[in-house]
Amino acid sequence: MNFQFQHSYASLSDSLFTPTLPTPVAQPELLLFNQSLAATMGIHFDVSETSEIAKQLSGNTVVAGAFPIAQAYAGHQFGHFTMLGDGRAILLGEHLTPNDTRLDVQLKGAGPTPYSRRGDGRATLRAMFREYLISEAMHGLGIPSSRSLAVVTTGESVYREQIHEGAVLTRIAASHIRVGTFEYIRHFEDTSTLQEFTNYTIKRHNPTLLQEPNQALALLEAVMHQQIDLVVHWMRVGFIHGVMNTDNTSIAGETFDYGPCAFMNQYHPQTVFSSIDQQGRYAYANQPMILQWNLGCLAGALLPLINENQEAAVELAKSVLNNYKPIYQAKWLAMMGKKIGFSHFADEAELKKLVVDLLKWMQNHQVDYTNTFLAIANMPLANLPIYQTPDFKQWLLQREQLLAANQINEEAAAQVMQANNPNWIARNHQVEAALDSVCGERDFSLFNQLLTALKDPYQHSEQYNWLQNPPSITENEAYATFCGT
Repeated sequence: MNFQFQHSYASLSDSLFTPTLPTPVAQPELLLFNQSLAATMGIHFDVSETSEIAKQLSGNTVVAGAFPIAQAYAGHQFGHFTMLGDGRAILLGEHLTPNDTRLDVQLKGAGPTPYSRRGDGRATLRAMFREYLISEAMHGLGIPSSRSLAVVTTGESVYREQIHEGAVLTRIAASHIRVGTFEYIRHFEDTSTLQEFTNYTIKRHNPTLLQEPNQALALLEAVMHQQIDLVVHWMRVGFIHGVMNTDNTSIAGETFDYGPCAFMNQYHPQTVFSSIDQQGRYAYANQPMILQWNLGCLAGALLPLINENQEAAVELAKSVLNNYKPIYQAKWLAMMGKKIGFSHFADEAELKKLVVDLLKWMQNHQVDYTNTFLAIANMPLANLPIYQTPDFKQWLLQREQLLAANQINEEAAAQVMQANNPNWIARNHQVEAALDSVCGERDFSLFNQLLTALKDPYQHSEQYNWLQNPPSITENEAYATFCGT
């Protein structure tokens, strides 16, 4: 593998990481390799070297130029502060692409680390295939995300609720710097380390902020905007992350950690799929509120750098965070407007009422979130009986009148809707069926069909209309996802 590694993170204070070699596995075998991602990265894939690549991406052989480390971080998990760290992931280094983009290359499931907390450091084949598929689906949807370069089986068993095959996933990300990384430094290290790390983060992800008089405050604001954009994307496609802990909130503004995540089928704002979210803290409609809470944790970690006087620092941080709600609401409304064809609008209150009325109708009738917007766009789904009801037709008339008032014709509205409403998502029951086939029989046919369709979900193709079929009510209610650790 011709990775072009650098190790800027490993040049920081050694309290932020521990050099850690992957633990060799019994029988590595390369099952998936993302050739399109590899090409973007400038990585050459030679099929004749499959066996050697399997050794390298399982951790049996250290990749040339790599300096493997496990990163230290903390985080609020379900609201409770915890010391964490890479318990089953090892960063090989930062690969520089041909256009000088810096990307983390991480092996997930590569064995125990000093942060494993008595865990085995391993990952299941099913969970790694799932992360590969969902992260690629998110990329296809145009949503910032970590991506998956490869999945290698280990020839070993992993013990969770059941006995599973083991696997190692190669995860690619802009970085693995988290809100929880800043929390770790704030709680366990000194202010000089916090300053060093903040400088590093700004140079790596937001170098324009170097011109700002208060760089820590500017970083907080920049992360707030990036994360708002990210969560608005999630809300657009009905994505529920499932574990919005601060250790899973990326400073780079990417979606990552695809454990108990899923896409919503029938619309309900309190939809939860995560088996560990018993109280619904991370339900679909709660995600914006949780993001604001997580940003408050970042602000708390940055306080010593925002101002030496804590009271003044708190007030400055509040001046940024107090803008969260109006910024989010404006971006959310603009996004929802586009989903029903409004590229612009003169009256926020009128559009918001139209959107809220639609969401209430969807909830009351338990209709499919993704398909309803396709029906509004007059796709074949519009012929379903639920979309022929008088109350829905009355809503369509109100939409038509508001479009006319904003001087938007149906053709222009249709173009806006096509760009913002996917024809299909990674539906949970279809994902699970694909994983059953791959893990049980090594049958990749359904998995590959999903991968192909999800690479371009905004371009309709009749051969994939079956992906629009939602699960039955029973399947939907029984569905749960698991963390995998």
